[in-house]
Amino acid sequence: GHGTAMLEALLDRYPRGLRVWAHGDHPAARALAASHGLTAVRTLLHLRAEVPATPGDTPAFEHFRKGRDDAEWLALNSRTFAFHPEQGGVTQGDLDELAAEPWFREDDFLVAREDGAMVGYCWLKVEGGLGEFYVVGVDPARQGGGLGRRLMAAGFARLAERGIRTAHLYVEADNGPAVSLYRSLGFADHEADVQYGSLPN
Repeated sequence: GHGTAMLEALLDRYPRGLRVWAHGDHPAARALAASHGLTAVRTLLHLRAEVPATPGDTPAFEHFRKGRDDAEWLALNSRTFAFHPEQGGVTQGDLDELAAEPWFREDDFLVAREDGAMVGYCWLKVEGGLGEFYVVGVDPARQGGGLGRRLMAAGFARLAERGIRTAHLYVEADNGPAVSLYRSLGFADHEADVQYGSLPN
């Protein structure tokens, strides 16, 4: 009954506009949400794939240069994820904090340029023997042309170079193009997190 007590305390305090995450999409969480009038508003898929030990030909990309590429990347990230409730709002302060993390490496942050302008990126995060495709983005004006697939291939190659054999990532379930791309590259469901919400304010 602890979960019920906590949820009811939150609903008493925030009767409208409450958002809560259920990690793992457990049946008990679904039942608890339904019994209190909450509906699923977001589903975040956690996917995993095997990293090819000997990747084929992969395109070469530059790597991110902290302090020089910050503003250009922030602008591109904002355009690319304008629809996203968190990623689209990344600030310079957020980037500085992430760059200070022990896992951050500039050569794990691949950047694509066309005519000198940054048009895409593949940011990897390696921790505990796993390689995460932390953020992958392509300028909206250049989406659909295969750049995302090329960035993913380069990311796999980089993980293989570092001796990583398992890759994972998180993606919104309703991002159809991204989900299709990842599944075509061998990513399969690992688990899912569901956000439930009460009536909006």
